[in-house]
Amino acid sequence: MLEDEKFRSLLYIAVLTLAIGTFFYHSVEGWSWLDSLYFSVITLTTVGYGDFTPETNYGKIFTIIYIFIGLGILIGFVTPIGEYIVDRRLERVQKREQEKEISEKELDFSGVVGKLRGKR
Repeated sequence: MLEDEKFRSLLYIAVLTLAIGTFFYHSVEGWSWLDSLYFSVITLTTVGYGDFTPETNYGKIFTIIYIFIGLGILIGFVTPIGEYIVDRRLERVQKREQEKEISEKELDFSGVVGKLRGKR
């Protein structure tokens, strides 16, 4: 996945978005770096536990804009990961089905053996 230029670009944009949110909340709301990162992640993933809320007007306005922009970026980043996981799973299922068909076709001598036994 990391070889894909589009995916790498989405990864960089997602990390940059989280970094911007973390820096903003640390600077404006006065939260620790970890609390700021935590709030940025739970905001963009729409979890929103409610243990942190912006208290300043700037923080509230930023959060509104951050959700609309950041949610789209995060969805754009997570979607290819989900597609990759599903594609890999389907490939494994198809490979197992092909191997099963090949093994059934290669060693099916039951009809021949039955005919030989009947002629004795």
